[in-house]
Amino acid sequence: MCSNALNPTRYGQASLAQGISTVLLDLDGTLVDAFTTIHRAYCHTLPQFGQAAPTLAQVRRAIGGGLREAMRHFLPEDQIEAALPIHRAFTQKILLEDLRPMAGALELVRDLHARGVQLAVYTNKDSATSRRVCAHLGLTPLLAGIYAAGDTPWLKPAAELAAHVLAQLGAAPAATLLVGDSPFDVEAARNGGFPCWAVTTGTHSAGELRTAGAARVFAGLPALHQALTQVP
Repeated sequence: MCSNALNPTRYGQASLAQGISTVLLDLDGTLVDAFTTIHRAYCHTLPQFGQAAPTLAQVRRAIGGGLREAMRHFLPEDQIEAALPIHRAFTQKILLEDLRPMAGALELVRDLHARGVQLAVYTNKDSATSRRVCAHLGLTPLLAGIYAAGDTPWLKPAAELAAHVLAQLGAAPAATLLVGDSPFDVEAARNGGFPCWAVTTGTHSAGELRTAGAARVFAGLPALHQALTQVP
């Protein structure tokens, strides 16, 4: 976890839909488009274990539950431990080459921060990579925390992770919202006792996200941003 000691009450009361004052943000597929980078890392790694390079569509369908879980879509269990460091090292090498923010991501984070909303990244991407990405995009100073794989014993959608993060942030479930792009995010929010607003810019369709139980589904962050800041 990375805390920037942001106290939202210093900036006045947040004014968001449903009384939300803390927003947890998924990274890949939600705030950032890293699919090309992730795909390139699999294309580098899998042939070293006798597997064909996957398509981008195959990789997109696999990710969301953390690298180890995603790797199970492509390799037998006894090869995963050897494949993980290869994938991670190559990812670090090319990390910033193809990375870009999703449309509306920077505007959303900057506006919510200016409104005094407590913001934190809540991702199954590994810790070192998550921090490099957030720093590169200029997000880190706007965040109260970065909660990523390896920071705790848990990954999304574990209820223990949600409880830990809310405790660290001093946030109440009733005033918390998770913004994500996958059923993992929807389940993580449900396990934490707060809603998930989902976008279809990542790995799943609107229908899949609604079926998973997303409270609201949007085509992208600009529409979500508008809905979140429209207070009756």
